[in-house]
Amino acid sequence: MLLKNGLILTGDELVKKDVKIEGGKIVAVACDISDFDEDIIDVSRCWVIPGAIDIHAHFREPGFERKGTIKTESESAAKGGIVTAMAMPNLNPAPDCAEGLKAEQDIIDRDALINVFPYGCVSKDEMGEELADLDGMRGKVTAISDDGKGFNNILLLRRAMKWARDNDVVVASHAELQGHGQSAEAEYMAVIRELELAKIVGCKYHFCHISTERAFAAIKLARKTGIDVTCEVTPHHLTLFDADVMFNSDFKMNPPLRTYRDMEATVKALQSGVATMVATDHAPHTKEEKRVPFNAAPNGIIGFETMLPVVYTAMVKSGKATHKEFLDWVVFNPAKRFKLPVNDIAEGERANIAVLNIDTMRRYEVEEIKSKAQNSPFIGQAFYGFNVLTIKDGKIIYKDI
Repeated sequence: MLLKNGLILTGDELVKKDVKIEGGKIVAVACDISDFDEDIIDVSRCWVIPGAIDIHAHFREPGFERKGTIKTESESAAKGGIVTAMAMPNLNPAPDCAEGLKAEQDIIDRDALINVFPYGCVSKDEMGEELADLDGMRGKVTAISDDGKGFNNILLLRRAMKWARDNDVVVASHAELQGHGQSAEAEYMAVIRELELAKIVGCKYHFCHISTERAFAAIKLARKTGIDVTCEVTPHHLTLFDADVMFNSDFKMNPPLRTYRDMEATVKALQSGVATMVATDHAPHTKEEKRVPFNAAPNGIIGFETMLPVVYTAMVKSGKATHKEFLDWVVFNPAKRFKLPVNDIAEGERANIAVLNIDTMRRYEVEEIKSKAQNSPFIGQAFYGFNVLTIKDGKIIYKDI
């Protein structure tokens, strides 16, 4: 396969080059490769990048297949240019022991179109009462979480942190202090409390979908004092705020959309390196679940197919970030933190590739959605940078070019 006339990031510039792929690997990257007469794909004016990584997603299987499956959501990820994703553990059975983890992994091995790596639970059934069988999952997960539920059993969390420290595993937190709803204060107070515990224990700690100015400030200070903490931001918290909601349940998620000032703080956190990665919190729901009064609708939106165009348009096209920073946020930083496979666009690397059309703006339409669900706040909005070709291990898994 030969990708012809694509743009490759070289230093700080996009340079037109060809990419030759054989045997699942990139065998040449050069300005004009001509010794090829078949399987040529013209990717003119498109940016050829390593396949993206999303470290926060809900695939819904096993247990909630009416919302989504490993097959449907990995197809959605492939459409979005994502070749590796991490699956959150709010499943049935929950991956809180070797058996629960195997139930999920067997489906992944059978149906996943992309690389899918499961999180293990922190507590049994994510109930926050009994520690999960962490030893049973040793060597099988790189991160543990009870995502969707805040850590409010501090003694249990401390035991999980110690295990994670001793086994080089990341603890990922949905920062929300019980009794304070989904308020900005609930996020900030949880962050403060958990940072102090992370300092004492000394484990690798990660905050999911941080969304408030005060929480970012606390994490910034913690990083300066040597605490091993990272955080992610979502495309929707980067680009939307509370006035956008209009009681449309496709704009309902947790954390909720915050104030305009918090949205600006989210952008600044990413620019300054307080937040080091972008993740979607992809969470499919059925139409029936979402087409109810706003207060009765579940939290969650889909995001695989819009992560790259939303972030590219909001940050790179606007001049707020460089192309290199973009790749760090959606490829290299998450791979490094969570010990995930990663490659560059270079000779000898695995051919895991996304191709972004950065030359044309277009709308995201409901008819094109590959996810089993359609609960996206970005339907009808126009962006640059939609993915048009995804290659995993040298094989095309999505093509629209």
